[in-house]
Amino acid sequence: MTRGKQKIEAQKKNAEKNQKSKGSQLDARAVGLKIICSICKTQLANEKQLTDHYGSKHPKEKPPSTS
Repeated sequence: MTRGKQKIEAQKKNAEKNQKSKGSQLDARAVGLKIICSICKTQLANEKQLTDHYGSKHPKEKPPSTS
């Protein structure tokens, strides 16, 4: 068991190590999400998700064509 200065240094080292590994993935998410729903502005990754989204969230609307 460590005491005093060793304990404080170990806590700082562990805090830095944990902070680096828990980075935000918003940038990576933004790169992957290319398609945007024209009604609710939800970002989706591919055409299949867009058709599923329209089927569940906007059943009265038709999904846009894949062009």
